[in-house]
Amino acid sequence: MALGMLEVAERAKQELAQVTGLRPVAVVASYRDAEGWRVSVEMLEMARVPESTDILGTYVVELDEEGTMVRFQKKRAHLRAEAYEEEQE
Repeated sequence: MALGMLEVAERAKQELAQVTGLRPVAVVASYRDAEGWRVSVEMLEMARVPESTDILGTYVVELDEEGTMVRFQKKRAHLRAEAYEEEQE
């Protein structure tokens, strides 16, 4: 049975939270390619007051066709209030 994007996004958040011990904030990107799924998840790395100064980390999670995490990588850290800028590769 093929997995849908919602299920893959939830699995990515749950598995990344278990591995890192951090709390997922949001899925900010998701796509499927020939090797599986790529999901970008923002994780709360440091809670601060006010919340706009929280430190968030953006992680890319790679999952296989069955939805099992096979790799993750932290891409950047930023303040919650910072405007999102797409990375150039």
